[in-house]
Amino acid sequence: MENGEIENQDDDNHHHHIPVSHQTVVGGRRQYTPVVAHDRAVLEMTSLESGGGGGGASSAPPPPSSGGLPVPSNPLKNIKLDAGETSSPSRGNQDRPQRDSKLELFGFDSLVNILGLKSMTGEQLAAPSSPRDGEDVSITLGLPKPNDLKMGTMMGVFVPCLQNILGIIYYIRFSWIVGMAGIWESLLLVSFCGLCTFLTSISLSAIATNGAMKGGGPYYLIGRALGPEVGVSIGLCFFLGNAVAGSMYVLGAVETFLDAVPAAGIFKGSITSVNATSGAAEHIQTPNLHDLQVYGLVVTIILCFIVFGGVKIINKVAPAFLVPVLLSIFCIFVGMFAAKKDYPSPGVTGLSAETFKDNWSSEYQRTNSAGVPDPEGSSYWNFNALVGLFFPAVTGIMAGSNRSASLKDTQRSIPVGTLSATLVTSALYLVSVLFFGALATREKLLKDRLLTATVAWPIPAVIYVGIILSTLGAALQSLTGAPRLLAAIANDDILPVLNYFKVADGGEPHLATLFTAFICMICVVMGNLDLITPTITMFFLLCYAGVNLSCFLLDLLDAPSWRPRWKFHHWSLSLVGASLCIVIMFLISWSFTVVSLALASLIYYYVSLKGKAGDWGDGFKSAYFQLALRSLRSLGANNVHPKNWYPIPLIFCRPWGKLPENVPCHPKLADFANCMKKKGRGMSIFVSILDGDYHDCAEDAKTACRQLSTYIEYKRCEGVAEIIVAPNMADGFRGIVQTMGLGNLKPNIVVMRYPEIWRRENLFEIPATFVGIINDCIVANKAVVIVKGLDEWPNEYQKQYGTIDLYWIVRDGGLMLLLSQLLLTKETFESCKIQVFCIAEEDIEAEELKADVKKFLYDLRMQAEVIVITMKSWEVQVEGGPPQQDDSIEAFTSAQRRIASYLGEMKERARNEGTPLMADGKRVIVNEQQIEKFLYTTLKLNSTILRYSRMAAVVLVSLPPPPLNHPPYFYMEYMDLLVENVPRLLMVRGYRRDVVTLFT
Repeated sequence: MENGEIENQDDDNHHHHIPVSHQTVVGGRRQYTPVVAHDRAVLEMTSLESGGGGGGASSAPPPPSSGGLPVPSNPLKNIKLDAGETSSPSRGNQDRPQRDSKLELFGFDSLVNILGLKSMTGEQLAAPSSPRDGEDVSITLGLPKPNDLKMGTMMGVFVPCLQNILGIIYYIRFSWIVGMAGIWESLLLVSFCGLCTFLTSISLSAIATNGAMKGGGPYYLIGRALGPEVGVSIGLCFFLGNAVAGSMYVLGAVETFLDAVPAAGIFKGSITSVNATSGAAEHIQTPNLHDLQVYGLVVTIILCFIVFGGVKIINKVAPAFLVPVLLSIFCIFVGMFAAKKDYPSPGVTGLSAETFKDNWSSEYQRTNSAGVPDPEGSSYWNFNALVGLFFPAVTGIMAGSNRSASLKDTQRSIPVGTLSATLVTSALYLVSVLFFGALATREKLLKDRLLTATVAWPIPAVIYVGIILSTLGAALQSLTGAPRLLAAIANDDILPVLNYFKVADGGEPHLATLFTAFICMICVVMGNLDLITPTITMFFLLCYAGVNLSCFLLDLLDAPSWRPRWKFHHWSLSLVGASLCIVIMFLISWSFTVVSLALASLIYYYVSLKGKAGDWGDGFKSAYFQLALRSLRSLGANNVHPKNWYPIPLIFCRPWGKLPENVPCHPKLADFANCMKKKGRGMSIFVSILDGDYHDCAEDAKTACRQLSTYIEYKRCEGVAEIIVAPNMADGFRGIVQTMGLGNLKPNIVVMRYPEIWRRENLFEIPATFVGIINDCIVANKAVVIVKGLDEWPNEYQKQYGTIDLYWIVRDGGLMLLLSQLLLTKETFESCKIQVFCIAEEDIEAEELKADVKKFLYDLRMQAEVIVITMKSWEVQVEGGPPQQDDSIEAFTSAQRRIASYLGEMKERARNEGTPLMADGKRVIVNEQQIEKFLYTTLKLNSTILRYSRMAAVVLVSLPPPPLNHPPYFYMEYMDLLVENVPRLLMVRGYRRDVVTLFT
């Protein structure tokens, strides 16, 4: 019995007490041992019987009115779950009172095993992240495995987020941004970017608190919400963003170091001359590119060694990086309050209202590559460009979730830590805009790239140390989170190419760390900070948009499993957050946006082609389900209009005969099912019947259903597979035709193979079953298509020529005409032409019938040649006898002889038993003259088909209904005579409605 299933008690034990039992695993199968009276679970359950306040167990018997069952005063007060103690069965336990086994009625094994509650008692049940084929996973717990190095909210989320957010941009670019954009646009810029990350943090908090979370951070959240393809594509982009961000932080640290200590440069730096307001030339020195590259590579290697030390080393190092950063920010604000006019540097005015007013508006201008104002500079700045430059200063909100596998409590730590870091840094930025705008002249703000160090108290060296440690701490967090993200993607086993980066549970992703460091080094060699930041921004924004869209989809669908602990969220906030991400991407650079989206799309396409299938219960599956339900309700129970009619064939897979081993369906049935669809649109239902008892054959039916589904997918036929267990084929089909489908999505055409082998292999039980199926379809108002010559049906590579001939005898709602048109849409039959043969009983009806049919086909937009064939009245045919030139005379006489023999046996049996004529357990009435007429009719029709359509690609003919009160054997004789010598024929019977219409 699989986990989560209920084992029924034997009927033999109905009158005996059956104790609740524990599950144990013996030899790979679960076995059961009874729960004894002193079992912990039993003792806790029996403690419910106490009526007093202490809640202890009472030995007093239950009141008579309770029927032997206790009536607890507080049923939830003292329930405890403990599966730690079990005992072997004892004889005395079998006579214990009924009250000791309250759950016996429900058939559960024991209280601690109900719905897999063992996990709550400390026993961790490992579950695959995405169930594969063949696995029967009833409950996916997804609980993280024990790890000694678990972190709390402060060190696990808040500190990493704070280190990533408070980075190089604040120290060496923020005052410059205020000078360029002015105070009010800088406030708008910070609010705009901060709102984007704040809304993303809310969405992240909602998803992260909706269940246990494994490693992978945003990738895990997006993948489980939007599916593996979207998750892997955005996850890999986010990995690249983190890896490239590490290089940005390294370059920022090295640039600051070389600015502080110019003598440390190995190569000569560049000097830029700028005309100051006073008229004197001001020289600004910038580090040499080669120095940035050399020092950057060295720093990256050192950080890589620290990351190799694992989470334990990083936790010890992180405070050493963060404390000086916070101290440096404190020194900056102290220095702002202490600053006076031209102190500590010319251009510094101190906190002045006049300076605040002068810097209120924006003053965008050109700069050179070093960011220094230059009228002939190559870069012109505006608000959009500043968004791209500043946005990396608010990124880093995912630093905590990237290390989700190392957190003690993800559902508490991620929301609290991420939102706290976001709010603290946003408030710091907003306050800093006001202070910087009132602190120095615009010229000073634009030219002094390290104004924070200039005004810092007591000496600028504090800021240099703070900048370097801040950037190195952020780089360390990037080099820690990115490899774990890559390892999480690899461990999900979606892309085989990432298998090299897999790590064991609790292991360190060493190979992924080396790969991340390699990418970081490549970007360090580029050496241009302003070129790297827009690239990072795009990848981060793409990830943030994915998180917001995930929360939007889950919130909008509101599936029963969507129960996040974080309640302060709404789908509208997630939608606004996703929209802001897209808007910011295009504001920064439409070309970078297109490149990043194209990269994500290529990864998505590659995962779709090469990735392994995984079912993670993503939101799209829920969306499809709800969309299907809504569509089903909108269709209603009324008949579908002919313009919207689609064939929904019920393909009867069970053959009249045997198929090769491991082939659950005739190969050509799937080919024929595809021919009934226009451009692949529509659904087929493949059903087969398994003879036997349902309880005995349930597992066999599941296996057969999986095989049939696999075969349908192999044949590239859109459809579903169903296996029905029934005592026999007739009963099974009767159940199928009544219950299969929902609403207007019930199958409307039954497709099956004609039983050509029944006489050759002496299968005389087939006629009754075959006739019963057709009668069931008529009663259930289902159309019928019977394929004769299925073995010769062409596949998609066998092109056919000639004609598709329709012998349209009775009105069928236009089904036969529609099927012929559907055949023409396939490459196999596209070179064929349609011929419609209309059968008229009198010559005088021929021309009138031909004209009517031509007009009808014209109005239906169908191209076909119309041919009218007349049949003489029944009397003339009987008197004249069958035409001697037809090839079917031998079949006709053989059928007459067999019917006469069968009829003689029936009459003899009826005389001997003194009963009416009986066939297959049913009373029949035989009109010998009518039998002759039916034989002549089928003979004449067969002769006509052979005369006109012997070379046709396929012939369609109206299927006559089984005559009432005729033996099924007679009907099979009629049908055999009708299909004689016709290699490929479809017998079609419509149902009581039109499937084509003349009107637009």
